[in-house]
Amino acid sequence: MADALMAERDTEHATPEAVVVRFAGDSGDGMQLTGGQFTLSTALAGNDLATFPDFPAEIRAPQGTLFGVSAFQINFGSTDITTAGDQPDVLVAMNPAALKTNVPALKAGGLIIADSGEFTKRNLEKAKYDANPLEDGSLAKWQLLAFDISALTIEAVKPFGLGNKEALRCKNMWTLGLALWMFDRDRQPLIDWLNDKFAKKPELAQANIAALNAGHAYGETAEIGGQIRQQHLAPVPSEAGLYRTVTGAEAVSLGLVAGAQLAELPMFFGGYPITPASAILHNLAKLKEFGVTTFQAEDEIAAICSAIGASYAGQLGVTSSSGPGIALKGEAMGLAIMTELPLVIVNSQRGGPSTGLPTKTEQSDLYQAIYGRNGDAPMPVIAARSPSDCFECAIEACRIAVQYMTPVMLLTDGYIGNASEPWKVPDPAAYKPFPAQFLGEANGTDGEILPYKRDARGVRPWIKPGTPGLMHRIGGIEKAQDTGNLDYSPAAHQLQTDARKDKVDGIAAGIPAQDVDQGQAGGKLAVVGWGSTYGPIRQAVRRARAKGQDVSHIHVRHVWPLPANLGELLHSYDRVLVPEMNTGQFKTVLRDQFLVDAKPLNKVSGQPFTIAEIESVIDTYFDGVPGNAGGSELAADKTQLPSIKAVNP
Repeated sequence: MADALMAERDTEHATPEAVVVRFAGDSGDGMQLTGGQFTLSTALAGNDLATFPDFPAEIRAPQGTLFGVSAFQINFGSTDITTAGDQPDVLVAMNPAALKTNVPALKAGGLIIADSGEFTKRNLEKAKYDANPLEDGSLAKWQLLAFDISALTIEAVKPFGLGNKEALRCKNMWTLGLALWMFDRDRQPLIDWLNDKFAKKPELAQANIAALNAGHAYGETAEIGGQIRQQHLAPVPSEAGLYRTVTGAEAVSLGLVAGAQLAELPMFFGGYPITPASAILHNLAKLKEFGVTTFQAEDEIAAICSAIGASYAGQLGVTSSSGPGIALKGEAMGLAIMTELPLVIVNSQRGGPSTGLPTKTEQSDLYQAIYGRNGDAPMPVIAARSPSDCFECAIEACRIAVQYMTPVMLLTDGYIGNASEPWKVPDPAAYKPFPAQFLGEANGTDGEILPYKRDARGVRPWIKPGTPGLMHRIGGIEKAQDTGNLDYSPAAHQLQTDARKDKVDGIAAGIPAQDVDQGQAGGKLAVVGWGSTYGPIRQAVRRARAKGQDVSHIHVRHVWPLPANLGELLHSYDRVLVPEMNTGQFKTVLRDQFLVDAKPLNKVSGQPFTIAEIESVIDTYFDGVPGNAGGSELAADKTQLPSIKAVNP
């Protein structure tokens, strides 16, 4: 009997393979900084991880209000991690508003750590609580640990003579110290970081270090009970090499620089601040030693036009924005297409039309990327699937732009741009250079300059202004074949429109064939994704296949033009499901291009898909019974799929 009880207790306290922690508090509580530093400590511990920063659009929402809550979620462990986690195991709530907005996501039996010092009558009213949830039993389905973090922080920093307001700013470090103890993390890297950050104000460094140590000591010495146990998650097995954590915005920036280096070109970046794309401008401004010029323009139109001018002058022009700014850049994109100049345009997608949801994520700019310009204006489009994948995609965007003399749009989104994950720093020697080729002498008979004479791929030459004997003219008005002289006759327009389309269509021959991420070519069901849906689709399909379901995962990087073999591949499956964070845009593209009966799974809540949302819909395909693993037959009629709206109203 005793042995059985011990075995049960050991199972109950077994260390999981992965843990999801969410830090939530007021916008001024430093939750993003806390999460970022916990991420750093987790990476140093060798765990795999994925993060999801979630913060309000307001620069500084009223303190303690529901719409002023900032949160940071991290999923980490000793196994393969590709999402920030469906449901947190631990929620750290720094005030009532943070608790109210985040506790519904906490898994049953999960742990709440709450700062009881912030649960005052005024703060409870701001959070629309009629009674104190820490005392009324409404949190009974979770484990609750509430203590006065505010008071404990003030006590910890008292020797440093800080005022009450300054002392409370150290609360996030106290909380971080407790979290470091809970998961057996080393404090020294954080101590070093604080000393460096506050090098000119050593008293603030020491106060924050004292708060960090106090939170850690509280976990070590307090008689907390069974709710908190120290857990050590083993490092994830990984290849030898140099690793770092990287956000999508950082990876895009590094990839653009690498692409320019591989093209042997200086890079000019013209940008205008907009959420969530601004981080790319900030990161590139730090990389001037790699031949990068950054220009913060007065508006979106000036930003892209300056980049086009740089490309005309022989540099690699780059610009970035989010959906609203991309709309403003539309006319200039047409100019880049008409002049056929290399240009990389990064679109960090965010939620909704107009201002919409500036700090939330969505994939609703796909139509805009593929079709959203006046006239027939074809342009290649590439979509990154994860923060680290942004590096590879940025290089690929540079390659296509330079080799095919065309603007290219690279799609990321708010989730990818802000999220982080471990990244094995690649060997530069592993990348094949694609040096830009400039015309050096007349390319026509009798010394004639033909700026629109196309090669076998339909690509015109790149002529650097100032090259002796190669004076030429390009512009946005329709032009004659070869000479580029103004010609807007019917025949010229037909010829050049077809030529521009054929050139972009022909890029499909120079991109990799579409592969199958999981499963095999042909079968019952293919789940097809693009962009940041990669993580949840991958895990959902992995779980479905473990149940014996005949389901495969295909993830598309080159969304325009599509890989040449994609149509044949999709037709090898009985059914095709397309999860995306919009109302069905890629589904429409696949139906149009390949006449495949793709079915949509759509979500537009501003939040990423969870694994469970996709898994449950996969289940409905097999015999129409959720959870049925009998992969022999598909349900007869799946014309109407379950909507994510039913899961997240």
